[in-house]
Amino acid sequence: MASNPLKSLAGQTMVYGMGTIVPRLLNYLLVPYYTRVFEQGVYGQITELYAFVAFLLVLLTYGMETTFFRFAQKHEVNKVFNNIFSLIIVTTGIFILVISVSFGALAGLIQYSGNSEYVLFIGLIVALDAATAVPFALLRKQNMARKFAIIKLVNVVVNVSLNLMFLTVFPKFSLQLAIDIFGPESTLLVWVFIINLVSSALSLIMLLPRMRKYTWELDLAFLKPIIKYALPVLIVGIAGMVNEVIDKILLKYLLPDSSTAMMQLGVYGANYKLGVLMTLFIQMFRYAAEPFFFAQADKADSKILFARVMNYFVIFGLMIFLMVTLYLDVFKLLIGKSYREGLTIVPIVLIANLFYGIFFNLSIWYKLTDRTGDAAYVSIGGAVITIILNIILIPFIGYLGAAWAHLACYFFMMVVSYSWGNKVYPIPYQVGRIAAYISVSLMIYYVSNALVSANPWLRYSINSILFAAFIGVAFFIERKYQLKAS
Repeated sequence: MASNPLKSLAGQTMVYGMGTIVPRLLNYLLVPYYTRVFEQGVYGQITELYAFVAFLLVLLTYGMETTFFRFAQKHEVNKVFNNIFSLIIVTTGIFILVISVSFGALAGLIQYSGNSEYVLFIGLIVALDAATAVPFALLRKQNMARKFAIIKLVNVVVNVSLNLMFLTVFPKFSLQLAIDIFGPESTLLVWVFIINLVSSALSLIMLLPRMRKYTWELDLAFLKPIIKYALPVLIVGIAGMVNEVIDKILLKYLLPDSSTAMMQLGVYGANYKLGVLMTLFIQMFRYAAEPFFFAQADKADSKILFARVMNYFVIFGLMIFLMVTLYLDVFKLLIGKSYREGLTIVPIVLIANLFYGIFFNLSIWYKLTDRTGDAAYVSIGGAVITIILNIILIPFIGYLGAAWAHLACYFFMMVVSYSWGNKVYPIPYQVGRIAAYISVSLMIYYVSNALVSANPWLRYSINSILFAAFIGVAFFIERKYQLKAS
């Protein structure tokens, strides 16, 4: 009997969740840890520098993960992998050379001249992560989700363990060693980047046995259509990273009080991380869904299946939104007390990320029709909105403006992508039902906010009843329509 594709997708999502959620949750332990070990300004530096990591990683992988899946459908997998990975090695090698000779000048450019080693380590972290991106995609293509999960778990366990060792068990020794190696202006913060570098190197070493069939191959004629497909994906990725991290780079330049800018960035970065469950859900879904969409595309009922996937994605995303917002008094304990002034951004960030997840679901129209260039226009439009709104709002309402810019950007991208995709590759999404789910969730959130002055036990009891009712009703409706359609 044929397996249920939705159950297969759910199973793969859960396994990738072990490789995404569990490591990220372990890694997330570093957020309450860092917000208690480091002052707001230092955590602001972590937030800013890792924003550069995310941005540079998109540049160095230039859309080759998605491209690998597309061309591995059309050609022999090893040939596609050999050519793409060889190309990544060349470009990563050039990047390492550039960063090695210019990290001092780059550090001065972003106001880190006293700690130029930060920039060097950030560059090397990006290079190693770029080198592992396509091998990790190969594991996903081969449905080796457990191997994927094990490598990710080992990476994070090593990362967390070394952080505890260098920053808590032996902090005086670690600080003195940093000063001896990097100079008197060095701080414990440098170990955050060194440890990340070690963890990334370990991931690459663990991937090597999976690449035993790899051989160096740079067939320019074969690579030409691959690069042509990848370049619009790169533009989409760059625009996406602008939407995701540009606020964390611009904040210190746009906030009116420059003396507290890094502190405000630290508060914003810590509270932004409280939306991590939504981000993780989208990430683990993406790992499972991308190969799933390509595998199902040629089947007769694929569009109906994609519409059902969207419904369940939205329901699970809204469950996360409600869980975090209805019990924010509990989730806020994950960050230090001095950071909790920024809790107002959490609901905004959660909904913004949900809209981004919906946009990712919608993105199959341009991936399956090879119209990646069209998607670039949508993402560029979102990036323009993000930059303009950040410039306008941050000077007046601070990091709250950055959060609203996220929401506006992803709402725009979601709506435009749906409208455009409906003309090119129409899928019968139940827009009315999805809108109803979102509206009911927001109503529950506002009811919960109205109860803020009530007895905590009463408030939590009502919140729990509303949360359970939403889950029960949503799945009852989906089950009802599924039975009607079958």
